[in-house]
Amino acid sequence: MRPLLLSTSDIGGGAARAAYRLHQGLRAIGVPSQMLVRAKSSGDRSVVADKSLLTKLGPPSTGLPLRKYPQRERQLFSTQWFPDNIARRVKEFDPDLVNLHWVCNGFVRIETLSKLNKPLVWTLQDMWPLTGGCHYSGRCDRYSDNCGRCPQLKSDRDNDLSRRVWKRKQNAWRDANLTIVTPSRWMSDCVKASSLFRNRRVETIPFCLDTQVYRPIDRKVARDLLRLPQDKQLVLFGAISATADRRKGFHLLMPALQQLSQNGWGERVELVVFGAEAPDDPVDLGFNAHYLGSFSDDLSLAVVYSAADVMVVPSIYESFGQTASEALACGTPVVAFDATGPKDIVDSHENGYLVKPYDIDDLARGIAWVLEDEERHDKLRYQARQKAEVAFPLDRQARLYQSLFNQLIAEARRTE
Repeated sequence: MRPLLLSTSDIGGGAARAAYRLHQGLRAIGVPSQMLVRAKSSGDRSVVADKSLLTKLGPPSTGLPLRKYPQRERQLFSTQWFPDNIARRVKEFDPDLVNLHWVCNGFVRIETLSKLNKPLVWTLQDMWPLTGGCHYSGRCDRYSDNCGRCPQLKSDRDNDLSRRVWKRKQNAWRDANLTIVTPSRWMSDCVKASSLFRNRRVETIPFCLDTQVYRPIDRKVARDLLRLPQDKQLVLFGAISATADRRKGFHLLMPALQQLSQNGWGERVELVVFGAEAPDDPVDLGFNAHYLGSFSDDLSLAVVYSAADVMVVPSIYESFGQTASEALACGTPVVAFDATGPKDIVDSHENGYLVKPYDIDDLARGIAWVLEDEERHDKLRYQARQKAEVAFPLDRQARLYQSLFNQLIAEARRTE
């Protein structure tokens, strides 16, 4: 079995890291996985970057159709119309199966999938494959029909860009040998509700990680390395573009923290943020905030998680929520909303606290509940690590994918 994984990047961003971890897991169990990307950042020789002119021109060209919608919301919306070089490159690799991950930003054109002539497995990193262009639909459910009148485009026309993108997907993917894998039950429910994929086979396999890298590190050592205070309880928040991406929920965390500071926690707690620099005009939370900037390697992130007393993941939407599973693996309890991907990761009152969506009072209550009892906190930390060791070891994910790939390849060969 020779799978080829397609991803816009190998380690540049959460979706890329999820794809690359699977690639590493497959190779660790003896599967000769290869990976084709647009942007390569690792030194891994089994990852190949396509450097063709079309691949270089794709990103600056993909947003051109959006110029007709100047009032649109400034959220990610991908049309994937620009020609690509992928079908030719896949033919050169001659894999038994192609596993798609996050392939937007001008990397893989919608119509290319029908030209690959291989069994396809699409691991959904967000909702884009289901929609007419948006990556998360928010409160809109028009992806269950045929899009159009797109709220993100601020469009009141049926035959708008979202409808046209949806139609391209419907026409191009109708006869594709395509299986869907989602990392969470919420994403699986979205697939089953979608007009494009509701009749496809869908499997749920969580994103996993190397639990020997993501593991508890002595808290005092971690804090010394990061120059964080030893005498405070540290609340951790972080993501790529942590404070700028509204979907990550920092605007919900801030009032919850202000509420805590007003309820007597101001002398006990401090905030730690990764994935963002300190703002020029910081909001007064009632206690100190430490901005660590961004980290590109797993070991540094394990140190950050290990330094904290609680990780807060206040995301509005997440296909999975890897910061939650990473924190659990480092023995750090997690507070998250009881919604979308994180509700599959956190077991409320066992290794963290699931908050009523999107209740700021309950978010503050959950953070306090994790921190207020030292004996209970020690138990939560232990159970957090136990959950990660059982649910998220990388070889578990790799073997589930190996079994699925073998099955699909065998089925394809029987029909040849």
